[in-house]
Amino acid sequence: MPASRRPPARGAAPSRGSRGASSQAPRRPTPTRTPVSRPTGTRFTARALILLAVVVLLVASYTATLHAWWQQRSEISALERANRQAEQDIEDLHDEIDRWEDPAFIKQQARDRFGWVMPGEVGYRVIGVDGQLQGEVGRLDDPPSQADRAWYGKLWGSVEQAGEPPTSPQEQDPDEVLENP
Repeated sequence: MPASRRPPARGAAPSRGSRGASSQAPRRPTPTRTPVSRPTGTRFTARALILLAVVVLLVASYTATLHAWWQQRSEISALERANRQAEQDIEDLHDEIDRWEDPAFIKQQARDRFGWVMPGEVGYRVIGVDGQLQGEVGRLDDPPSQADRAWYGKLWGSVEQAGEPPTSPQEQDPDEVLENP
């Protein structure tokens, strides 16, 4: 075998004609890499754009949820305030019931509202020059008029009237018929 085709011996340096000849060329020192300066403008990569899209999507979805939560919290606090107010009203009504169960309070209200006096007392009313009573005079409320009746009272009245036998047209007053259809 020719010498150029023989494998080199162990530890021996390769000959000039062998493949390793290029490895014997003097090596140049490898230059150190200096960082490449990027332009100062913002430049997004595809990963950065995807990350930004995911963040925007998360913010949008959490914003709707947060808005619903905030609205529900405000409704709950408003209902709690209304509940506290209702409880306070109930306590006030219980206090008023307790006052009305006291006979002394009832006597005082009868004196103030209606001008009543106890047996043996003399009640006075001041009448002005014009003949009108002076000061506050308690009066009972007038009974409700026909026009002030509630709708269900009017409805029931019409049911009762429907059960009565009709009157002949000669017996009815024409003005009354026109007023009450």
